[in-house]
Amino acid sequence: MVNLLSIIALGFFLGMRHATDPDHVIAVTTIVSRQHSIRRSALIGVFWGLGHTLTILLVGAAIILFKLVIPPRLGLSMELSVALMLIVLGTMNVLSFLRSAPSADLKRGGTPASTHSHAHSHGDYVHSHPHRHVPEQHGHRPDQTPLAYLDRTLGRLGFYNYIRPLVVGIVHGLAGSAAVALLVLTTIRNSNWAIAYVLVFGIGTIAGMMLITMSIASTLHLVARSHRFSRGLAMASGLLSLAFGIFVAYQIGFVDGFFTGHPNWIPR
Repeated sequence: MVNLLSIIALGFFLGMRHATDPDHVIAVTTIVSRQHSIRRSALIGVFWGLGHTLTILLVGAAIILFKLVIPPRLGLSMELSVALMLIVLGTMNVLSFLRSAPSADLKRGGTPASTHSHAHSHGDYVHSHPHRHVPEQHGHRPDQTPLAYLDRTLGRLGFYNYIRPLVVGIVHGLAGSAAVALLVLTTIRNSNWAIAYVLVFGIGTIAGMMLITMSIASTLHLVARSHRFSRGLAMASGLLSLAFGIFVAYQIGFVDGFFTGHPNWIPR
């Protein structure tokens, strides 16, 4: 009983620590930086953790039960998927910032023209295009925006805003599942206990990521009082995610040999 409780406690706290890995934190920061609700940010962390746990449990259990051996190139490809995900998330944030960046007023003869462009919002959707401050000359109705289209199309699902962190968590879990399973196999010989450890590890990851996203959202709520600061933070997190993703991709592709004839993979 003591050993079982020790395994459960160890798995839970190591799962919480696993949530603080740099690639995990950067990924959720890129997503949370576009949220303004602590509750929604906490749910983003939960859904990320659920996706991560689902993959680790399925892949880890297969490795534990069937003694699967992951080829180096396959292991590197799973880790490369995380780098690509970071690049995609970062690019999405940067493009979103650039689309909503205010542009200088067009001037004719030294005076501002009546038609100009700056960032403005329709509900939660922020974008920029030339328009005039006359309703019938705006160019489109408030419900003719990508966000409104998604709301009409996917709004019935109720949780479609959380699909993205779920998918990101699944990808991250795919990269880390082999390392977790192999670590368990070296310390726990009983397959049932090993799978239980992986499950508790995943629960700890969910709890850890929820605390991380809530902490990030709480900090943003205190300091991000201006729209300009919020947009700048989204831009900064996007650039960080993009740069870190490119760095990881380079490490995997050339240092670890994924793009060469001699791949070298050590689960971590």
